[in-house]
Amino acid sequence: MNLVSLLDQRAAEQPDIPALIDSQKGKDRIVTYAQLAQRVSAGSALLESVGLRKGMTILAFHPVSIELYEFLLAAFHRGLQVMLADPSAGRKFLNDCCARLQPDAFLGSWKANYLRLAVPALRKIPANFTVGPWFPGTHRWRTCVGEAKMVNVDDDHPALVTFTSGSTGIPKAAVRSHGFLLAQHQTLSQSLHFAPGEVDLITLPVFVLANLASGMTSVLADTDLAHPGNPNATNILNQCLRHRVTRCAASPAFFEGLLNSPTGIPPFQQLHTGGAPVFPDLLDRLRSSLPKARIESVYGSTEAEPIAHFSADAWDEATRSLTRRGAGLCSGKPVPQIQLRVIADQSGIPLGPMASDEFDALQMPTGQAGEIVVAGDHVLQGYLGGIGNEETKIQVDQQIWHRTGDAGWIDEHDRVWLLGRCAAKLPKSPTPDGLPNNALLYPFAIECSLRYSFPNIRMAALEWKGQRTLVIGAQVNPQTLDAIRAASSTLGIHQWFCFDALPLDRRHNAKIDYPALTEMLNSHEAETRKL
Repeated sequence: MNLVSLLDQRAAEQPDIPALIDSQKGKDRIVTYAQLAQRVSAGSALLESVGLRKGMTILAFHPVSIELYEFLLAAFHRGLQVMLADPSAGRKFLNDCCARLQPDAFLGSWKANYLRLAVPALRKIPANFTVGPWFPGTHRWRTCVGEAKMVNVDDDHPALVTFTSGSTGIPKAAVRSHGFLLAQHQTLSQSLHFAPGEVDLITLPVFVLANLASGMTSVLADTDLAHPGNPNATNILNQCLRHRVTRCAASPAFFEGLLNSPTGIPPFQQLHTGGAPVFPDLLDRLRSSLPKARIESVYGSTEAEPIAHFSADAWDEATRSLTRRGAGLCSGKPVPQIQLRVIADQSGIPLGPMASDEFDALQMPTGQAGEIVVAGDHVLQGYLGGIGNEETKIQVDQQIWHRTGDAGWIDEHDRVWLLGRCAAKLPKSPTPDGLPNNALLYPFAIECSLRYSFPNIRMAALEWKGQRTLVIGAQVNPQTLDAIRAASSTLGIHQWFCFDALPLDRRHNAKIDYPALTEMLNSHEAETRKL
C-alpha cells in the first residue's frame, strides 16, 4: 500500500485541521490536511510531466519546511524513492553517494542548485527542480495546479534512502520501504501515544510522516535544527503558545537548551526525548518544570525506531543506585512490536547465517552484559546493495536480526540497560559485586556513574595509549578534580585530562564524538612534547 493513502484518508476525515505549520521571515504558514493532499497530488503531476516514473530516484537538498514534506509525499505518491544525504559531509561523500545510487532528478533551493554545479556527480543529474527563486536550467517546484493518480506500490517498494558514513568509509544507505514506514508509524503511534487533534512541535523530521498518518498537527520548530543544543527558546515558546502545542519529541540537548534559557520550557503535556543518552538529572529537571506532563526517554536508532522507552517517574532509588555504581542507563522495556535479545558480544565479527538453536546458544542470561540485537517489522532488514549487512545483520532461519552495536543487559523486570558502544570497549575492568559481568568494560557505564555525582560536568571515558582514560570537558578546580579522580578510580580509570569542552555529534549535539576526542588527545600530546 502506498503510504500516501493514509494522508488521503485523513484529508477526507478532517479536511480543515492544520497538517503542517512552519514559520518563514517571522510569519506563520498553515496548510490543512485537504490542502496538503491537493498539493501532493499536484506535485506528483509535475513530477510525472517531466518523465519521472515509478522506481526512479530523486535527491533532495532542502531545509525542513512545508515544501520539503509536500515534495516527499508527492514523490511517494508517484512511486519514486527519495534520496537524502548530508551536504555538509563534503563533495567526496556526495560523489560516493551518487556512485552508489545515481539520482534521476534533484530538488533544492537556489543555493542547493548552485552547490550541485560544483559536485561532478550532481551535475550529471538530468532533471532538476528549484524551490523558491528560479535557477537556470531547472523546473520550478509548483503545487498550485494539477492532479495525478496515486501509483500503487508493494509494501517492499523503496520510499526513502538515507546515507551515512560506513565504518570502511563507503557510504551506507538505509532503505525504508512503504511497508517499513507504515510499520514504524503504527509502532510510534502506539508507543508514543499519538492521537488525532494533538499538536506536535517537530525537531526530528522523520516523525512528521507518522504524525500525518495519525491525524496530528506538526509545527516545524522555528530554530536551526542543525544545532539542537542551541535552540531559539523565545521563538519556540511563542510558537507553542500561538498554536497550542501539546507535545514534543527532541534530543536531550534540545530540552537542556530550553531548560537553561531565560524563557524556560514551554508547557508541553507530553515530552519524549532520545537519539542520545538521556541522563536521570535531565529527566528530574524536566519533571520539576513540567510536573503534570508525560515524560519519557526513547531508545532507538535509524534502523529501529523505537526500541524501548522509559518513564521519568520510574527512576526509583534502586534504579538510580545501579546507575551510580556503574550498571549503565535504564531504557525501560522494549516496545511490544519488537523482539530484543542480548547475545555474547562479538563486535566486529560477522555472524550467521545460523539456525535458531545456534542463535539461542548465543543469548546471555538475565543480568549479564552483551550485544543488543533486535528484530521486527519496523527494523531495517538490510542496506542498499548489501553494503553494511555483513557486520550488522544476522540471518536466523528466515528471520533477520539487526545488531545495534550497543552493549547492554536485561534486568529481572525485563528492562534494557545501555552500557555504550560495543566497539568502544576499554581494557580489562574491575568487576564490583552486584553489577553485570564486564559492565565497566564499556565507557558509557562509567560516564553515567560520574554524571550522577557531577551532573554539570561532561566527561568521556575511552582507551588511549592502552590506558583506561577519562577526559573532563571543563577546567575544574583542584578540589573537584580530586573528587572526580577518586570516584573514577573505583571504576577502573587510570589517567585523566581536562579540556575546555568535548567534541559532540553534529546531529543531536549530545553524543561524544570519540574519534575526534582521540585526535584531541593526540594533538595535546604533540603540543606537550613541543613545550
